[in-house]
Amino acid sequence: MGTNWEIKSFNFVTWDWSKDVELDQAKREIDEMVKRCAINTVTFAFAARQEHCYSTYIDWKSGFMPNLNELSELIHYAKSKGLKTIVKPMVNVNDGYWRAYIRFFDEDVPCEPKWSDWFRHYNEYMLAYGQFCEQNGVDMLIIGCEMVGTDHREQEWRYLISQLRQVYGGALTYNCDKYQEHNVKWWDALDYISSSGYYPKGMIENELERIEQVVRHYGKPFFFAEAGCPAVVGASAVPNDWKIIDKGIPSEKEQADYYTEFLSICAKKEFISGFCFWDWPIKSPATKEEIEQPGQYSIKWKQAEQIVAHFYRTH
Repeated sequence: MGTNWEIKSFNFVTWDWSKDVELDQAKREIDEMVKRCAINTVTFAFAARQEHCYSTYIDWKSGFMPNLNELSELIHYAKSKGLKTIVKPMVNVNDGYWRAYIRFFDEDVPCEPKWSDWFRHYNEYMLAYGQFCEQNGVDMLIIGCEMVGTDHREQEWRYLISQLRQVYGGALTYNCDKYQEHNVKWWDALDYISSSGYYPKGMIENELERIEQVVRHYGKPFFFAEAGCPAVVGASAVPNDWKIIDKGIPSEKEQADYYTEFLSICAKKEFISGFCFWDWPIKSPATKEEIEQPGQYSIKWKQAEQIVAHFYRTH
């Protein structure tokens, strides 16, 4: 089932492996995360694609997905540095809608998209990566991310988890979306509870109190599989709004102030077992001057980097 550990990580993310990943550079970025922020875990995050929210076909084999030999090499490189590893296969939607809106009629209707068809493809996707994670000694597999429209399909999720248990011996969790921790009714089947912690500045403590009740009920360790804030004026009030990056005014201070409050409040909560902040791109500029979007979520070279580094080194 895996061993509970205090997770100190970033989502090490790419949306297009064939374009973003050069092995030596990716290894350097793993070293950079260790040197700059004292991580103890690398979270490899990537996403399959489906055409629209009511498509039942999931493309998880094309070139934008990981080259498994290269992903295996990066996992073993991280392990050689004494780091834990997490694999996080996600789903994105080609038409730009957020994956949370993937949903179908709850009862099958002839000639309409069906849950059974979608989960068949999703299960193939997850089981393939479950087998891969077992072969490569991965410590944890995140079996879904922010799939709000699917959360109520308890029977299908429980079946997937039971199938994964047959091929993978590491820890399993599901990355539910913000505000949804209490709506997932199948946490008991998993090893960890995890969620996306994009809670507005000034409301973080109240949300943590609510989450703690869920964690106590199920008696599972909890961590934030995502959390963070873009470096944009006004983003701390809507840290989940990634569109603000394109229309906002860059502000390292806004991001740093958010991280300061978020981590200071989390430090008081013993039930939190770690963080995978969003994000640390696999394809990262070599210098601060090369950053094209200074307001993005990544904290590399920004004021918030020092805040996270200090927290990871002292907790």
